[in-house]
Amino acid sequence: MPKPRKIALETPTARAKLTPRKASYFVRVAPNIALGYRRNHSGFGTWSVRFADGSASGWLKKFGTADDLEPANNTSVFNYDQALLQARKLARGEAQADTGTAVAGFSPATIDQALKEYQRDLQSRGGSIYNASGPRGHLSSQLLAKPVALLDAKELRKWRDGLLDKGLQPSSVVRYCKSLRAALNLAASHDKRIQNGDAWEAGLETLPDASVTRNVILGDGDVSRFVAASYDRDPSLGLFVDVLAVTGARPSQAARLLIDDLHGGVKPRLTMPRSAKGGSKNRAARKQERISVPITLSLAAKLKQATRGRAADAPMLLQNNGLPWGGSDDYREAVGGIVTYLNLDEKVTLYALRHSSIVRALLRGLPIRLVAASHDTSSAEIERTYSKHITDHSDDIARAALLHHAPVPTLADNIVALGS
Repeated sequence: MPKPRKIALETPTARAKLTPRKASYFVRVAPNIALGYRRNHSGFGTWSVRFADGSASGWLKKFGTADDLEPANNTSVFNYDQALLQARKLARGEAQADTGTAVAGFSPATIDQALKEYQRDLQSRGGSIYNASGPRGHLSSQLLAKPVALLDAKELRKWRDGLLDKGLQPSSVVRYCKSLRAALNLAASHDKRIQNGDAWEAGLETLPDASVTRNVILGDGDVSRFVAASYDRDPSLGLFVDVLAVTGARPSQAARLLIDDLHGGVKPRLTMPRSAKGGSKNRAARKQERISVPITLSLAAKLKQATRGRAADAPMLLQNNGLPWGGSDDYREAVGGIVTYLNLDEKVTLYALRHSSIVRALLRGLPIRLVAASHDTSSAEIERTYSKHITDHSDDIARAALLHHAPVPTLADNIVALGS
């Protein structure tokens, strides 16, 4: 395809002669597609692409800085030739760059829009919206505004490695990368102009050894201290933590308990909502399922007192402001203060109560299948995640099974000294 030429935009020297203004200068680069250049008073010009077929679906999108005052790098700063290619790619997708026909009349999605769409998709499927909001807090405004179709592996790899530099655990980095990949894949499935899926497959590649478990196990005494300190700090938090400590449930499960899930009597129990983890297609339906979990008489009495006078379908556990418990933002600071106060390992989170509950059950001799069922997980996951902790915390039990040899008689033992 012949390359369009326009002297007024082709070189930094030529562009410097243009009058700075809010409106961009445009040159047509293909049917319905125009490359725009905006001359700014600062001297830093910007490139944009316009899709204009005369309908209401036309759009204009800025995509980079011109090489007026700094060298082009074909990533964020573009010369004229590079801007031409980017404009066509953004408007039509790389696979269609030579067809000469624009195939879409809507603005290409940015990372920000991709995450919003991913959040809506998660909500519709009953998934956790944190998977969409988590990465957002670590993305710069420049990256959020970047069109998905213009992402490359290098900048995504730089972002991923930057999370490690900020001190995030590799497991957290992998979680954010998986979420961002899912959002970008969803955007690509909705817009066939996005042809660069290999960019995030390579740039957001899983870190080596990131799946190594770093679960913190607390002894029974430390768990009791943790619960007591939680009640001292905030009775509402204390009750929430108490439920987690006794049942070993995930915070997200306990937060969805209803008052009707409490069953009293001499053997009180909770019907705990399932987490819907494991990639279920029908997550919303699975999250409505319940599993029976035994609780202590003491906890049952506290829950009955806290829920007295409220409707059976109301949330069981509330914050001190009357709202149900949500994500970790609702308790992270308070839990961090308790961990510091009790001088516990700084890695301790509310999940330590779950890990401790599972290991405690295993060391008491409960069958793995029963432990897995009551904690809403699988036997394979129990084996994979907790085998090391079982051996680390079972010293007393293992010692009871040690073979202690009886003394073996020697020849000297059979010699009787004769009297003189």
